[in-house]
Amino acid sequence: MVAKAPQPKVRDRRTGEIATDAETGAKLMTVDVMFAANDEVEILSVTVPEPGISGDLTMGTPAALTGLIARPWENEFNGQKRHGIAFRAVAVTSLATAGTGSKAA
Repeated sequence: MVAKAPQPKVRDRRTGEIATDAETGAKLMTVDVMFAANDEVEILSVTVPEPGISGDLTMGTPAALTGLIARPWENEFNGQKRHGIAFRAVAVTSLATAGTGSKAA
């Protein structure tokens, strides 16, 4: 489920430069999704090329992640080591149907 609508991924916060895919040059977007498993819920930020975003991805929208991969990362900044897991998908697609929320007359 979408937790936060797609936003441009910022490559450099100082300059405001938007990140692009190294292979295709497409603008990268970040979509926060809610992931539930084993009675626990996590919010994951997933990076997706802009052409891979389809449908109305507003908060609460059920969504499918295509080609999701998780990659560990580590860096050092000002003498402090940081680490985490980066999530990337080929596509994020809305699973909401056009008639959701409307009542039959």
